[in-house]
Amino acid sequence: ATKGQPEDFCTKIDVENERLVMAGIASKYPDHKIIGEETVGTGTIPPLTNDPTWIIDPIDGTTNFAAGLPLTCVSVGFCVDQKPVMGVAYAPMTNELYLAVKGHGAYRNGVKLSQRSPKLLSESLVCFELGYVRDTHKISAMLAGVQRIMEHGCRTTRQIGSGVLDLCYTASGRLDVVYAGIAGEGWKPWDYCAGVLIAQESGCCVETLDPASAGTEFDIYSSSVICAVTKDLTHELRQVVTGKDA
Repeated sequence: ATKGQPEDFCTKIDVENERLVMAGIASKYPDHKIIGEETVGTGTIPPLTNDPTWIIDPIDGTTNFAAGLPLTCVSVGFCVDQKPVMGVAYAPMTNELYLAVKGHGAYRNGVKLSQRSPKLLSESLVCFELGYVRDTHKISAMLAGVQRIMEHGCRTTRQIGSGVLDLCYTASGRLDVVYAGIAGEGWKPWDYCAGVLIAQESGCCVETLDPASAGTEFDIYSSSVICAVTKDLTHELRQVVTGKDA
């Protein structure tokens, strides 16, 4: 099945997974709000209120899932007073469970994730998600950002196809930095909610590509993201990709 556009792909399993998760939450917390990717579809994403709110991505990396690639996960985040306070991401094909609670750290299969040694961009494994845009100028902007990284130098680059796993992999040390949204093709709250908290609780810095966001709290309704193992790497990547910094 598809949503409104070819790039907005979903499967029957997306819908069934979301229905299952929502039913489980509603049975235990009937007064809580729920924002699900498939329920929202191509409509307007409901604003995040101060009410306890669950934000669900039933399959992040749907195209990977449909192709039989193992890089997919289920993402469930929980917000109170408009802030993520709990995040869970489960990758069934690799049997990895990521969990974070605000102020209590982040874990992968029960093992605590911790901050790693600082790195320069030239030493880093850089992940980017180009997204799917058709406008020539936007395509050029995305590719120009990658070109600037390669001209500057890095260890290597990757595109995984699951924003939630990008964030979890940066939290766990498989990636050093990930970014998306240079041409307005950024992610949605269900891509950010659980993964951002997991990354932050592991010690990572999460900001946007906008230099004005430096040092500010990340908003899960943002249209771009940079997540890196340190604040310095976040700022270096932003400067290289955009040509400007705070």
